[in-house]
Amino acid sequence: MTSSTCGRLENLLSLNGLYLILDGAWASQCSLEAVLREALDAGVRIVQYRDKTNPMQEAFRRAKVLRAMVPPGKMLFIVNDRCDLALAVEADGVHLGQDDLPVPLARQILGKSFLIGLSTHSRAQVLEAIANKPDYLGFGPIFPTATKVHHDPVVGVDGLAQVRLLTALPIFAIGGITPSVIPRLRKVGADGVAVASGILGASNRQEAFRQYMAPFTQAI
Repeated sequence: MTSSTCGRLENLLSLNGLYLILDGAWASQCSLEAVLREALDAGVRIVQYRDKTNPMQEAFRRAKVLRAMVPPGKMLFIVNDRCDLALAVEADGVHLGQDDLPVPLARQILGKSFLIGLSTHSRAQVLEAIANKPDYLGFGPIFPTATKVHHDPVVGVDGLAQVRLLTALPIFAIGGITPSVIPRLRKVGADGVAVASGILGASNRQEAFRQYMAPFTQAI
């Protein structure tokens, strides 16, 4: 087994709990660097940099700064959508949407050491994803969300429960997630929750981190 394969297997063990999304659209309202420092202090193990608005050069600059802040082995740093950006900043993985590169092609580009996640929004998409072998799935939106203006139809907790039966892949519930619903999501099989505005827009982010992470330390 190669060292890169061993590293990827170790990373797979971190695919649970709170998955923080640092959305570039929030950069004018809060410091993403400050949020990342708070996430590290809180013990968050997965963070994704998402930038759907800035030119590539600016997205690279911002991603590089954030990547450099993450101590090796303490947190997984994932880049949204862009395999080229993920490679450029030496990220741990990439998270793909339904309109991005197919997972097998992304794997060819990135190699075996990179983690690949995929957003899914329906039973059919989950079944297709299983065949393409990503490392984890995002599934939602579970509830309505203000983060994306034009989002896919809400799938609800019941929708999550149904797709949980289809695969053993780690699943992160996304879309309108509040701390109070996490126990329900865990009971139906969510390995973790992906959160953007619930953290970035919080008036007390330290308390928000505590509330989002607490359910994962409790028995189901």
